Amino acid sequence: MRAAVVDDGHYMARALELAERGLNTTDPNPRVGCVLVRDGRVICEGWHRRAGEAHAEIEALRAANFAARGSTAYVTLEPCSHTGRTPPCAEALIEAGVARVVSAVADPNPLVAGAGILRLRAAGVDVAVGLRAEDARALNAGFFSRFTRGRPYVRLKMAVSLDARSAHADGRKEWISGAASRADVQAWRARSSAVLTGAGTVRIDDPRLDVRLDYGPWVRQPLRAVIDSALTSPANSRVFQGAGALVFAAPDARPPPLPDAVLIERVPRAGRGLDLHAILERLAAFEVNELLVECGPRLAGAFLEARLVDEMILYVAPILLGADAPPLALLQGADAEPALKNFELADVRRIGEDVRLILRPKGAF
Repeated sequence: MRAAVVDDGHYMARALELAERGLNTTDPNPRVGCVLVRDGRVICEGWHRRAGEAHAEIEALRAANFAARGSTAYVTLEPCSHTGRTPPCAEALIEAGVARVVSAVADPNPLVAGAGILRLRAAGVDVAVGLRAEDARALNAGFFSRFTRGRPYVRLKMAVSLDARSAHADGRKEWISGAASRADVQAWRARSSAVLTGAGTVRIDDPRLDVRLDYGPWVRQPLRAVIDSALTSPANSRVFQGAGALVFAAPDARPPPLPDAVLIERVPRAGRGLDLHAILERLAAFEVNELLVECGPRLAGAFLEARLVDEMILYVAPILLGADAPPLALLQGADAEPALKNFELADVRRIGEDVRLILRPKGAF
């Protein structure tokens, strides 16, 4: 029995490795891997490559030419039981004669949510759920967040100096982080469903918020989103060029002559700006799983005060900018303290000349 348990963990680890291959391509679908094993031997593998194409289970069954009778399927997410853009995977596993299914975690999508497991068991398939569940959830944190919390998983990315300053005091446009850190940011953009910034950053830095490094032929550009309550961003801003963007504005803001591809979403005001909870709900409606926020200290402070940051990515450069330079985040002093959380380090590594810190709130999602 102990050997079987060890083997289960080994094959599930391989399924998770396969699932990670879809890190930049499956959105808005989850990243899923599948390994089919019979008589202690892997007979085939599969992973979900991109939305609209075959799911991981179907990929594995095709690789085995559907000769999977009597095998065990190790899948990082519960096999689906409904027909969407592809047929239900639970039925395909049953028809192929798979004897056992080991699933890391149940699917949070209410269209599945245990129905795939029930369908398999009703057909006489032995089903186990929960092996490497935390790893499977972490790989799809945004997918789980969208279906269980009604909002994306939020990452706040900032570059700071040793004295926690986020820009030069004289306002000059000069990178704080090095070239290696900026290339690393491209990887975070590539895996994100959307990249969000504020109107101040658009006016001052004129960012593109797109993926400019080659991550393969299937990498799609993230949705580019701007919070601009008064609609003051210039129409010729680079973020509005190309495939368009999404702008969140106050209900009474007068629309400027923006490009036709730019969509304006009206959301209520709250506090010093717009209702960030409402913005995240709208983004979830656009099937945004992972949101990367790249912004200035005011918007960063608003996200932190609203307790909406699930992960903070800080690139710390070996420079000092002085007390007159803008801080990492503008927080409202004692009034903000009850809303703030303590963070814990999840990862520390050197990126070129900088140090990258990944922090998560204690007791995080």
